[in-house]
Amino acid sequence: MYKRISISLMLLFIGVQLNLNQQIAQAQTPVTPATTTKYTCPAQLESSIDAVINRPLFKRMRWGILVKPLSSPQTLYSRDAEKYFIPASNTKLFTTAAALQKLGANFRIRTSIYQDSEGILRVVGRGDPSLKNAQLTILAKQLYQQGIRQVNQLIADDSYFQGEVVHSSWQWEDVQAYYGAPINSLIVNENASILKFLPQNIGQPLQLQWAEPTEAYRWKIENNSVTTQENEPGFVEVNRDLKGQILRIKGQLAVNSQPEITALAVFDPIDNFLRNFRLTLATEGINVKQTSNLNGGKNEKEIAAIESPPLSELLVETNVNSNNLYAEALLRNLADKQTLTKNQPTADAGLQAINTILNQLGIEPNSYILVDGSGLSRKNLISPEALVQLLQIMAKSSQAEVFRASLPVAGISGTLKNRFLNTSAQGIVQAKTGTMMGVVSLSGYVNIPHYEPVAFSIMVNQSEQPPSVVRKAMDEIVVLLTQLKRC
Repeated sequence: MYKRISISLMLLFIGVQLNLNQQIAQAQTPVTPATTTKYTCPAQLESSIDAVINRPLFKRMRWGILVKPLSSPQTLYSRDAEKYFIPASNTKLFTTAAALQKLGANFRIRTSIYQDSEGILRVVGRGDPSLKNAQLTILAKQLYQQGIRQVNQLIADDSYFQGEVVHSSWQWEDVQAYYGAPINSLIVNENASILKFLPQNIGQPLQLQWAEPTEAYRWKIENNSVTTQENEPGFVEVNRDLKGQILRIKGQLAVNSQPEITALAVFDPIDNFLRNFRLTLATEGINVKQTSNLNGGKNEKEIAAIESPPLSELLVETNVNSNNLYAEALLRNLADKQTLTKNQPTADAGLQAINTILNQLGIEPNSYILVDGSGLSRKNLISPEALVQLLQIMAKSSQAEVFRASLPVAGISGTLKNRFLNTSAQGIVQAKTGTMMGVVSLSGYVNIPHYEPVAFSIMVNQSEQPPSVVRKAMDEIVVLLTQLKRC
């Protein structure tokens, strides 16, 4: 079943680009927190947090919590902090920290077009997750300016990343959705397709509209949806078959309701790239006779290229909006190309690089197990202790400012935009969220007005409660941290 697509992803696909520099500046702008007259002494913190997590409705779930000051080894609160938990998207803290340490804030990902002596064009992707139709247009204009009006053969070279495009442990319902899109070397439009459902006359099926009209010809549609009477509740579910040929739609929307917008992962990312680029070239006056998916080439020279925004901006999209595709692309760019063997998956080499970097930083190797870069796999295991240790180390590193600017800010940005509003946490908490079935996590920093800054990690596993209920309890705990005062 597909989740409703986020507004930011919808804007992404219709060509409206977010100004990530503005997001970074916003994340660094201090916001005056809501006035509070409540204070908590450090000695009272344990009983206050226990009162939250020991409520009867939480008796079946596992809590893992650790709170420590940034500048001292003191522990303010600990509950099963050394034990493993499924972290969900808190995994991205490890991936982005490692990328920042190894690649640097100014690292960019280059997409190149090469031409050989026979005039064949080869597009070489290196996993730029930010590449969209607007960037394809820039590449097409570069070719046009060099006098190219016809391409006999356009080759999409997708060989920079080796291995499967989705992790074997990702769940089927996830890999269908836009947040579980395949990861390859030539990504365009985040390897997802936008679709809109519109109500018709009562009793009629919902009308399906694609953001990219050519998608309509790629699917056999089984539309079992219906338009209902006014003010009836609405929902839409979309599923595809294993071969990527049949799209099954069910659900309902009221006759007077707004359209439902969602997105699904593309089935064949290389075909998706070639179709988008071929159409872009045609729009710019360049005809393509033949396309293919090959690699290699002889006597080539680069005739067009475009680079991604710097890593500092890619990190903002990764953490602030919890973008899985960005995290997985960064993981693969961490791989050491010199030591990568012929049949070794690039993602595995990226995980080896993360382990090496975390070991160099001083993170206890036995405190985490990573199998992907995004946290979409349930095989990832991380302890609250490991996350707090990472947060403490990054806070003291030369990349501290960039790393913290990549995190959502309470009540202001990303996945925390609608949390902590009108509380003492608004504007002074920077933290990474994480959610999947039975899992909720939150780890980050609190700049406490009447105490020193702290790092914290709160993780819940095996929860039968709605995520909103668990988040509310977590937010209570974080607000308690903002009220700390020396006494």
